[in-house]
Amino acid sequence: MIVKRFSAALGLAPFAVYILLFLAVPSLLAVGSGFFSDGTFSLTQLKVLVAPETISAFTASIWVSALTAVIGAAVGAVLCWALAALPETAALRRVVDSASSVLAQFGGVMLAFAFIATIGIQGLVTVILRDTFGIDIFAEGVWLYELPGLILPYLYFQVPLMVITFLPAVTALKPRWAEAVATLGGSSRAYWTRVGLPVLAPAFLGSLLLLFANAFSSYATAAALISQGSQIVPLQIRAALIGETGASSASTAGVLALGMIIVMTIAMIVYGRLMARAARWQS
Repeated sequence: MIVKRFSAALGLAPFAVYILLFLAVPSLLAVGSGFFSDGTFSLTQLKVLVAPETISAFTASIWVSALTAVIGAAVGAVLCWALAALPETAALRRVVDSASSVLAQFGGVMLAFAFIATIGIQGLVTVILRDTFGIDIFAEGVWLYELPGLILPYLYFQVPLMVITFLPAVTALKPRWAEAVATLGGSSRAYWTRVGLPVLAPAFLGSLLLLFANAFSSYATAAALISQGSQIVPLQIRAALIGETGASSASTAGVLALGMIIVMTIAMIVYGRLMARAARWQS
């Protein structure tokens, strides 16, 4: 028994070292910089969290993240329902599942460039719509390079991520549950209100939180699209780090990182509990 436990712990050692070096240590250093000013420990920098520009950045980040999470979860849930109706060996299901695994990781500068080349000011679709149909999608302003312009790129990877995380819960619904409800005289509505939706709710809410955290922590796509201003928290951290105010900028970035970590920690704790509850029905 002791040998087995030691072997299991030894197998997890490389992953634990990776988490320590590339997640825990950088997070501690980033947050710790917010409590030091001119080399001395201080709590004065925490007032940055209540500054108007910080509140505005967090509000914008939460708004974009929540909006794309809700839309992505709704669209992804519909796709999951459609895919679950197909056999597991169906070609369409396998293609969509594989594509979702790839597209969920497609982000950053590549995704921003793809949208600029497609629907940018001189993008392919923009030019066709303007020259052929007389439709100017930028008639009301250059929205792609502002905060609303993040919605479409974020949805590009939010929907596939929802498919990956929520499809196992949908496929875990047992046909015999519906048959049991029907045998007992229950209607289809009774099945969904008393069995189907309660079983799917934890997985759906957990996936929704995962999408929120995914969008809230995204940086590269927003940095490539929004060249001016710091509308969201990751861009505000970048502005603090590349500013010319020295140590005060580093401490400001550390405090902002602390705020992000708090939000992400809350989201991930709730996500973990929801997914643990959902896992009981997926075994």
